[in-house]
Amino acid sequence: MRRIVVVGASAAGLAAVETLRREGYDGTLTLVGDEPRAPYDRPPLSKQLLAAEWESDRLALRTPDDLAGLGLDLRLGVAATGLELTERTVELADGCEVPYDGLIVATGVRPRRLPGEGAHVLRTLDDALTLRERLTPGRRLVVVGAGFLGAEAAAVAWRLGAHVTLLEPASVPLAHAVGTEVGEVLSRAHVERGVDLRCGVTVTEVTEDGVRLADGEVIDADEVLVAVGSLPNTEWLDGSGLPVGDGVVCDEYCEAAWGSPRPKVGGVYAAGDVARWYNPLFGTSMRVEHRTNAAEQGMAAARNLLRPEARRPFAPVPYFWSDQYDMKVQAYGFLRGHDEVAVVDGDLAERRFVAVYRTGDRVSGALAVGMPPKAIRAWRRAIAAGAAWSEVVRTEVPATGA
Repeated sequence: MRRIVVVGASAAGLAAVETLRREGYDGTLTLVGDEPRAPYDRPPLSKQLLAAEWESDRLALRTPDDLAGLGLDLRLGVAATGLELTERTVELADGCEVPYDGLIVATGVRPRRLPGEGAHVLRTLDDALTLRERLTPGRRLVVVGAGFLGAEAAAVAWRLGAHVTLLEPASVPLAHAVGTEVGEVLSRAHVERGVDLRCGVTVTEVTEDGVRLADGEVIDADEVLVAVGSLPNTEWLDGSGLPVGDGVVCDEYCEAAWGSPRPKVGGVYAAGDVARWYNPLFGTSMRVEHRTNAAEQGMAAARNLLRPEARRPFAPVPYFWSDQYDMKVQAYGFLRGHDEVAVVDGDLAERRFVAVYRTGDRVSGALAVGMPPKAIRAWRRAIAAGAAWSEVVRTEVPATGA
């Protein structure tokens, strides 16, 4: 394998190329990125950068010297537009065709948008800087979507003196992911600070004056931020034959899941937000849009591509965190689709607690708010061990439904 191409120059792609070099690969290594900037960190975009606590240079994942030391064929500011599996080439927007013996797809996601013009999204450094310039005191901001990204941006905007309206189609924000009671606790932090949180409303379009709801009401705003989820960047793979379905469909090794019979065009892996892979620890297919997972999966995909005879399943306990006002939220595991939630430490009303999640008969997740990291680490070990719910959660602990 003399030529490896990694498409996607963010956390997963960077982790992949670094791992390949660290593991001794000395062939041609091409890293393709559609943004002109060198790899940078995205979680601070909705936190420290938006709040003007950090400037852009703090987001760089590596120095120019670090990147130069990798000996990359670095193609920044040019998007991948097509893939020829038989010819083993990646087509780029500038007309180039880059040959490969091994390929890692790490093209990430893009924000979902709403009909209408003028709304902000929050995915790139330019997105965050543009919104930051507009969030002056007294500015009216409507945030569509009260998930973690929308909630973080709303919290920062409130701190900057903006008047914030937070719109959410669900009756309780994040209930599908963290449970109704935990979702209500996180939501109260907005209401207590004067954020106008409206649940059970659907935004149909962005207008010149703000947003229009399904019932025809227009909510006036100076700025609108749409944070209603993401779509995997897989359009460039259309017609290639690569298995795609809400991401690049992969097996437990992060290799494209060809099915049977397997075509003779292997050596294609995926990592990061764009990868939907089978996680054997949880016995299900998942696509995880979190920073830690992107780096870990980039490393795993690189190792498995480089040494297929020694491949190991990628079976992590996913981790994510969120900062909102004075709350630090940390979570391990796969919380979606859970059957039960139990508070095992602290108190919901004080927004200082640990909640654990049951799926089937096992502990599948844990979430902490306002607690030190050590309060949740034991639960990470329980999740990794596939611990039975009945063995590690006291039956007298008050539980809530999903």
